Amino acid sequence: MGTARILGRTAAATAAFGAGAIAYAHWEARQYTLRRLELPILPAGADPVRVLHLSDIHLVPTQQRKLDWLSGLSLLRPDLVINTGDNLSHREAISPLVDALGPLLEVPGVFVLGSNDYFEPGMRNPLRYLLPDDGWRATHLPALPWGELVDRFSKHGWLDLTNRFGALDVAGLSFAFAGVDDPHLSYDRLEDVSGPADPQADVRLGVTHAPYVRVLDQFAADGYDAIIAGHTHGGQWRVPLLGGGGDSRALTTNCDLDTGRARGLSRHPAGSDGAWLHVSAGLGTNPYIRMRFACRPEASLLTLTPIGT
Repeated sequence: MGTARILGRTAAATAAFGAGAIAYAHWEARQYTLRRLELPILPAGADPVRVLHLSDIHLVPTQQRKLDWLSGLSLLRPDLVINTGDNLSHREAISPLVDALGPLLEVPGVFVLGSNDYFEPGMRNPLRYLLPDDGWRATHLPALPWGELVDRFSKHGWLDLTNRFGALDVAGLSFAFAGVDDPHLSYDRLEDVSGPADPQADVRLGVTHAPYVRVLDQFAADGYDAIIAGHTHGGQWRVPLLGGGGDSRALTTNCDLDTGRARGLSRHPAGSDGAWLHVSAGLGTNPYIRMRFACRPEASLLTLTPIGT
């Protein structure tokens, strides 16, 4: 076989593989998944507490499949809902989102905002997501009605943790919270939530949209039992690892968190017995590039259990 024919067949095979990967990634971005994890942070003898973690919904009103899936989450009957931002991708998405959340808004809840609650998404080169962060942010794009989103959540009783503390009674236990505005936009004011976590609370949680190390460092040093975050999309494009088992590795986190902790449970500082960190891979994508690879969109049901169980 001549060299030209070999090169031609190689190019054709490469193009076919690439087209197949893109088609798969387009399909996977719509395969909504519930991830279930246990987090041992409750006092001894306490009954388990079910926490639903929602993040990075990136809703466009026409995404009916996503809305229907969200509506079904109320059947989980969580004791607490934590929303870590990037709810919106369209200025008309708030009412459909609130309708889909439905009974979940009557459950005790807390929230912070992300960059895509503040600004409309824009078309971007998908490969840019894999490059090192150059500090540029798309704050030139039109503003979204984030104030209305805050009002709607707050009127249902969810606590706004934008650079502030909060407290709730959940399933008979006292929860103390500290939250920050989006660190990806440098809107966080860590000085507003500095100081030791409430020692009288049964559970102490730090909440942030983007898990930047400066935020994690402060929450861990201040004695929070766990930190809840989103933003990373789990890497969005992950590389399946050899050897089977369904594991994969993130190529990026879109912040300064290491890729080994792009989703799921870990500790902070990494490798220590410090604060737990849960990072959600989130439910959405940029609406112009609705693709995920080896990283299905997710919500997480965290079952809090007593320490030592």
